[in-house]
Formats: sequence, C-alpha cells, structure tokens
Amino acid sequence: MTEPTFLRALHENDLPPGEKKAVDLAGRSILICHVGGRFFAVSNICSHAEERLECGRMGNGWIACPIHGARFDLASGKPRNPPAKRPIVTYAVRLVEGWIEVEMP
Repeated sequence: MTEPTFLRALHENDLPPGEKKAVDLAGRSILICHVGGRFFAVSNICSHAEERLECGRMGNGWIACPIHGARFDLASGKPRNPPAKRPIVTYAVRLVEGWIEVEMP
C-alpha cells in the first residue's frame, strides 16, 4: 500500500481563525478554512451552482455558496440545506512544522 500524498498548501500563520483561502493544488481549486481551532480543505466549487465557495459566508463548521445560499458541512462535504443535493469533495489535512498540507488522491 502506498503512502498518501500530501501537498504543502500554505503556512498556518497565513490563515487566522475564522478565515478561508483558496489555493490551487495539483490542478484543483481547494478552499482551506480555519474554523473552531481546526483546518478543513474542501473543493472550492459548489456542487449545485458551480460557483466559487471562497466568496461565500463561513460559519461554525459550514461554508455557504454565494449564489443560492446552499451550505456544506466542512468535515463531510454534505449539503446542509437546499438547493444543493450533492456533497462537495473534502480532503484530509495535516499540520507539519507549521505548514498546512492537503492530501491529494
């Protein structure tokens, strides 16, 4: 079995609590969120409106699409309310020597 591949995304000091930042990793737009003392990485694209989630509101454990307000759980990617019905992709995150790293499949 092969080891997972983690890519360095950004330094933890560059993402204060309550903030989010989009990064491009391996040709994918990933949104990294710092909420409740944890870092989350999700697809930056809404599964319903194909809109960038980086422009949406973020709450305690969720990110909202700026177009229709669909909210997605940051841990699971599952939609919390309509109009979204499909989840967004989530990625494993780890901290290594102050760097936020995201697992790429």
